[in-house]
Amino acid sequence: MLVSLSMLAGWGLASAEDAKAPDYEAIVAAPDRSDADRQTDVRRQPARMLAFTGARPGMKVLDMGAGAGYSTELMARAVRPDGKVYAQESAGVMERVKDKFDIRAQSPAMKNVVHLIRNYDDPLPPEVGGLDLITFFFAYHDVTYMPADRAEMDKKMLAALKPGGFLVIADHSARAGDGTSVAKTLHRIEESTLRKEIEAAGFKLAGEADFLRHPEDPRDAAVFHPAVPVDEFVLKYQKPL
Repeated sequence: MLVSLSMLAGWGLASAEDAKAPDYEAIVAAPDRSDADRQTDVRRQPARMLAFTGARPGMKVLDMGAGAGYSTELMARAVRPDGKVYAQESAGVMERVKDKFDIRAQSPAMKNVVHLIRNYDDPLPPEVGGLDLITFFFAYHDVTYMPADRAEMDKKMLAALKPGGFLVIADHSARAGDGTSVAKTLHRIEESTLRKEIEAAGFKLAGEADFLRHPEDPRDAAVFHPAVPVDEFVLKYQKPL
């Protein structure tokens, strides 16, 4: 059985490390966050996601597929004052979201962020390593139709983590049997396909969360402006010690 941090806490077995966790609800409620981000919060449940990642002050984090920086900023707030977040995005995607990211980057909350415009299969400079955490939110499916080697990407993510470090990955669910075939049209990926690829790189499943699950979603429509909430999976992987 996979055991979550919340389960451990409920059993009175949470580690001393858990006591160092920031107040995730307070991070999300910070008065200087934008109205647009607060609207996104409704479907993304960021306090629960931050708690699931286990982000702590002082951590070194890579945010894969950072886009306009919504999750990057949240992670930056969680690891400050002395942590660091590397925000990776490809040049092609940045052409579409650069203005939004640049505006966000002016916020004091982003002062511990390093922006990296790099291909997905080469996400970090060679001198960067020993990461505590990698987050990859709702963008893995996009890589399946990009000119990127996903097996190489997954191996490089594993290599960038310190032993025992974590990868937390979330994406939109496709139907059983769809694999990656609907990634560009529906922006979904079959969960079992993603799991197989990540585990082939050497990651070990450490936990999963259901707070973004919506079983009422037939998973046959594009995720933008859905008729019902989109079913999404959230997985935590660990680099073996």
